[in-house]
Amino acid sequence: MQMRRSLSAYLALCRWLDRAALAACVAAGLFLVGAVLAIVVLRYGFGLGFIQLQDAAGYAFAVLMVLSLPVTLARGGHVRVEVISERLPAAYLRAADAVALVLFLVPVFGLMIRAFWPDLSYAWSIREGSVETGGLPGLYLVKTALPLAAILMILQGVAQVLGRRAAE
Repeated sequence: MQMRRSLSAYLALCRWLDRAALAACVAAGLFLVGAVLAIVVLRYGFGLGFIQLQDAAGYAFAVLMVLSLPVTLARGGHVRVEVISERLPAAYLRAADAVALVLFLVPVFGLMIRAFWPDLSYAWSIREGSVETGGLPGLYLVKTALPLAAILMILQGVAQVLGRRAAE
């Protein structure tokens, strides 16, 4: 009973994190569209350019791209490499997903977190900003999205496997 409650709480947490990531993706996407439109109109219509707006568009694009990975995984939108999977039984697909989680998803995204951590720590220690003169500060916050997305990928992958088991 306690295990069932813990599993239910974990799955609820993963659903909440998915909704938060989706909201961040929607906000970043909408901001990106508006920023690029403003950049184009200002540049070609008025001959003006704003480095800060260009940086903001780049930051929004980066956040949109990395957070769209766990959002896509949570919705089952990932690409399967198996050519014959549509003819195989559901039990095989569940087992293949569990094996892929253990052998690929968790190690790859765990390695990504481990490999990126020193760069992220340094970026936070110097409060890294834009490489452009007069650009936006806060690049270290954008860089935080990559390990955050990796953590979300691991959590969503585990939730996918456990959620299917709980449904059985």
